[in-house]
Amino acid sequence: MRLSGVQDDTAALARVGWAVRRLTVGPGPEQDLSTFLDRRDPENLGDETEPFVDRASGWLDLMGQANDLHPITRAAMGFHLWGLAGLGQHGDRMEAAVTAARIAASEGKGAVFAPLAMGGAGGLRAGGPPTVRLARWLDGMETACLTAMRQLDDIEAWSARTVAEMASLSGRTPPALCVVLTEWPFVSAPMAEALTGASRAAVQRNLAWLEARGLIREVTGQGRFRMWRAAN
Repeated sequence: MRLSGVQDDTAALARVGWAVRRLTVGPGPEQDLSTFLDRRDPENLGDETEPFVDRASGWLDLMGQANDLHPITRAAMGFHLWGLAGLGQHGDRMEAAVTAARIAASEGKGAVFAPLAMGGAGGLRAGGPPTVRLARWLDGMETACLTAMRQLDDIEAWSARTVAEMASLSGRTPPALCVVLTEWPFVSAPMAEALTGASRAAVQRNLAWLEARGLIREVTGQGRFRMWRAAN
């Protein structure tokens, strides 16, 4: 929704796909940062360019000195060391944020997912002494977690309300479509068709029924490639 033009689609989707894979599967960054990021040094670097593997090793060495810290605190440290270690030379802050999110939830100490920016980007802002950065990080993560919890509560309430209103409808498509709209933030007709196993006609008919009753809303504002979301 924040892309500046169609030409950005491919690159943005690739970045999102990379982030999802790193957040959900595979070894964590503190085992092997180069493998985690899927970053490889090009050949013939020359004498004046420090290889990425060396910069990654420097970051890992510093992180290894903080093993006694809580994972969320260690994540803040890793995020703010990113630029100092020279790891931001060939990428953006997404790599640092994704790495920090994996570290924060790495040991399962109360966190299975650590949202970093849902409540605003204040927690990711650099500047100030370490104590100020850590306080800002913790405040930002708390705000983000509360925002995520409110969204989950809203979705749960929406699901209960929608199930009650769809009780008069027959067939398996209405409840299946409700589940899809509960689990996914945006849903297209082809996507709903694939996830529910229903026909395109049945999906479109039920989407129109839900939209007419204000239970979902269309978010693209266009005639093709439309997407719907729950109207919380």
